Amino acid sequence: ALYVLLRFRQQAQLRRGASAILEVHGIVKQFPGVRALDGVDLALYPGEVHVVIGENGAGKSTLMKVLAGVHPPTEGEMRLDGVPVVIDDPRRALKLGIATIHQELALVRGLTVAENVSLGREPRVFDFPGAPVDRAAMRAVAAAALSRLSANVDPDARVADLSVGTQQLVEIAKALAREARVLILDEPTASLSAKESEALFTLIDDLKSRGVALAFISHRLDDIYRVGDRITVLRDGRTVHSGMVKGLTPEALIAAMVGRTVTEQYPKRGAASGAPVERDADAEPPVLRVERLTRKGAYFDVSFAVRAGEIVGLAGLVGAGRTEVARAVAGAMPADAGAIWLAGAPFSPASPAAAIAAGVAYLTEDRKGDGLVLERSVADNATLSQVAATRPLDGLDRDALDAAARALVKDLSIRTPSIETPVANLSGGNQQKVLLGRCLSMEPQLVIVDEPTRGVDVGARVEIYEKIRALTAQGKAVLLISSDLPEVLGMSDVVLV
Repeated sequence: ALYVLLRFRQQAQLRRGASAILEVHGIVKQFPGVRALDGVDLALYPGEVHVVIGENGAGKSTLMKVLAGVHPPTEGEMRLDGVPVVIDDPRRALKLGIATIHQELALVRGLTVAENVSLGREPRVFDFPGAPVDRAAMRAVAAAALSRLSANVDPDARVADLSVGTQQLVEIAKALAREARVLILDEPTASLSAKESEALFTLIDDLKSRGVALAFISHRLDDIYRVGDRITVLRDGRTVHSGMVKGLTPEALIAAMVGRTVTEQYPKRGAASGAPVERDADAEPPVLRVERLTRKGAYFDVSFAVRAGEIVGLAGLVGAGRTEVARAVAGAMPADAGAIWLAGAPFSPASPAAAIAAGVAYLTEDRKGDGLVLERSVADNATLSQVAATRPLDGLDRDALDAAARALVKDLSIRTPSIETPVANLSGGNQQKVLLGRCLSMEPQLVIVDEPTRGVDVGARVEIYEKIRALTAQGKAVLLISSDLPEVLGMSDVVLV
C-alpha cells in the first residue's frame, strides 16, 4: 500500500507544473487530393496517457506518423522539451526518444522475434563497428521485454510463423526495448485478448509512473477509460474536442467522434435490412459442419456446425487455434485429420480459390499480409472476387468492375478520394471495409469473418455489424472470430470456446 501511495504521489508531482515533452502546433498534412490534417495541436506530458480518437479517416494515424517522423508535416511546428525540432524520418525520432507501435505491424517476417526486437541496434560481442552480433544478449533483451508483457513467446521463433496477435506483442516488446521517453501506441490492443490487454495496461501504468509520455489510439471505449488521462477527438483532420477523460461520458465521446449518437451498437436479429428468411433447421443440413478436425500444433478434435441464418461466434485466447480452424475451411491451411461438409456434401478445398468457387468467403484477420494488394487501387481490391465472373471473351470488363466498386464504396461508406486511389493510402478501418465489401460481393453461402472490426471506429463498427446481420437475414451462415468478448456476445447466436 505504501508503494502504491508513493507511486501515486510521484505521478501527481510529474503532472503538477510539468511541461510537455513533445508538442505540436498547427500541424497540416497534405496528400495528393487529401488534406489529412488541418491545423491540429497536441501536447504529450510526462506521466500521462493522451488518447487520440476519431472515425476512420479522421487523421489519427497520420498525426501519429507525423510525431514518429514517417510523414513530415506540410505546415506547423514541433517542439521537444520546449525547443523547436524537425523530425523528418523515423530514425531521427528514435534518436530523440520517440518510439512507435504502428497499427500495421512493422516486423520483418523472415527474422526471429529476438532479431526484430533488436533490429537496428543489435548488441555486439565487442564494442566496435562490424563486430559479430551477440545473439545470447539479443535473446536476453527480447525475453526481458516480452516478460514485461507476460507474453509466452519464444525469442527464437520466426515472426512469419506467429499469429497476428502474437506479432502484436512482439511489436510492443520492440518498442519497450528502446526505453523511449515518448511512446506512441496505435491500436495496440486490436489483436490482443482481454488477458493480454490487461497485461499491457498494467505495463502502461508502470510507464506512466516512470514519467513516460504516451499517445494512445484505440477504438475500444473500455481502453480509453481504463488508461486515458487526456483526450483529443479528431474529425475530418480537425480537432473537435480536447480535454480530460474524467467526466466525459461515452455518449458525449461517441457524439463528438461521429457527429451523431449511436444508441445501439449491436443490431438485434431482424433489425438489419431485409426480412429474415424462414428456414426449417431440422429439415436442412447445416451450411458448414466440421467433425473431429485436427492439425498438429494448432487444434485437436474440433467439431461444430453453422446453420443458415445463424452467426456462430468462435472465442478463445490468442493462439487457441481459432484462425487456423477458419483457414482450414477456407482452403488456406489444410487439416491433418477430420472431415468438413458444406451444404451437406463432403468438402475438402485444396486452395482458397476452390473454397471461393464453392461459396465460402473469408475475411482474414491480417488485411495487410493476406487480404489486400496494397499498391493496387480500391477498385481492384474491391472486385478481385468478381474478375472471373465479369470476364468477357476479349478481356476484363473494366466498366462493370468500376461500377461494382463504386456501389461498394457507397454502400459501405468507404472514405476514399476515388476508386482509383491505392488502398494503401486509406485508413485501416476503410481498408477493412474494402475487404468486407469484396466478401459481400461474392454472394457466398458461408461467410467467415476473422476479427472483422480490428482497427475500426465505433461508428463504422455499427455499419459492419449491420452488414453481417443482414447476411443472416438473407439466409447466409456466418462464422465470427473475435478477441473482443462484447462483440462475440453481442453478435452471436451460438458461442464456441
